[in-house]
Amino acid sequence: MTVLKREVVPINSSNDVVVARQKVRQWAVELRFSLVDQTKLVTAASELARNALDHGKGGTMSVEVVMNGARTGLCMIFEDHGPGIRDVDEALKDGFTTGSGMGLGLGGSKRLVNDFRIESEVGKGTRVTAVRWK
Repeated sequence: MTVLKREVVPINSSNDVVVARQKVRQWAVELRFSLVDQTKLVTAASELARNALDHGKGGTMSVEVVMNGARTGLCMIFEDHGPGIRDVDEALKDGFTTGSGMGLGLGGSKRLVNDFRIESEVGKGTRVTAVRWK
């Protein structure tokens, strides 16, 4: 996967979650994603940014335009240095929550993109990578 363009957005407040959403929408429009795909990307970005803020105590979102062969896509990487996720498989199940939400964030985000990976270490933090291809 080749990175053509990259920007890092800090996520330390609710306003930063809004900025992350706006940045993803802007890039998705520039890449000419359909309105449906734009909405999927923005929804996933919103969920993952909110998780980084609420559960990871803040972090960053890197948004990248990527190429893999002839395919172009938008990659979002969310990193935090929070408590980490003890059981990633469990956390991906609908209904799983450590807070007051509905427990659809991680699993729902995974369904909104084409490629999804979580790397997490308890006590060190979490890195979520999500890619939507055109």
